[in-house]
Amino acid sequence: MDKTTNQNDDTIDSFHRGKFYLVQPRKYGHRSGMDAMLLASLVPNNLKGKVVDLGAGAGAAGLAVASRCLKVHVTLVERSAFMASYAEKTLMLKQNEKFAERICLIEADVTLKGRNRLKAGLADNSFDFAIMNPPFNNSADCKTPYKQKSEAHVMPEAMFEHWLRSAAAIVKPGGYLGLIARPQSLNDILHALKGRFGGICIIPVHARTTTAAIRILFYAKRGSRAALSVLPALIMHEDDGYTFSPGVNAINNGCISLWELLK
Repeated sequence: MDKTTNQNDDTIDSFHRGKFYLVQPRKYGHRSGMDAMLLASLVPNNLKGKVVDLGAGAGAAGLAVASRCLKVHVTLVERSAFMASYAEKTLMLKQNEKFAERICLIEADVTLKGRNRLKAGLADNSFDFAIMNPPFNNSADCKTPYKQKSEAHVMPEAMFEHWLRSAAAIVKPGGYLGLIARPQSLNDILHALKGRFGGICIIPVHARTTTAAIRILFYAKRGSRAALSVLPALIMHEDDGYTFSPGVNAINNGCISLWELLK
């Protein structure tokens, strides 16, 4: 990610080696980075159809999918008017005009139910793939005076249950889910997936081979009854340095999906 600035205390950040750009708040709201790129990498290169990015923020994961998967249409869903305004600015950038006809933005709460969800533009059984990077910090772990950052980072009660209920409603039968979270949320996520998504693949993400997992990636299929599997771990750095491993660097730059790396 490369960064430039403007006069409004925003930054315009380059992703995928300049294939798309993101307008982000410099200080007061959520800023996207590696988590969004890992999440986007769960979508296979050959996917066709409609992808929904739930809790999209400024649109990093959704645009990363659109940048790499040229036959998908992406819907960004963001509750916060503040962050939705950044997604709107992002979509208006001239550098992103090649994606304009394939990306739309909905300002709505992911947890809406029934008719309210439909009125917001999220019809049942309408998406081929849902991706989500929900807030996954406890309030004690995220001390910030900025409301926008707190809303983006701190998970409310029963959050995974509510988010995955919505995902199961709007994803087509046989469609897919991709999710990134902290390892301590594993039990809550598995409980919320039960009866909704199956064939669950879990990919642990480690900073190094000698350290505990810092993230977990989930890939699951709506309605599947296939058994859960734990796939080989993704190692971010090959040694004690901070340079990304070649495979992770390729993911970060939109060159490959996670599935090509795990072959």
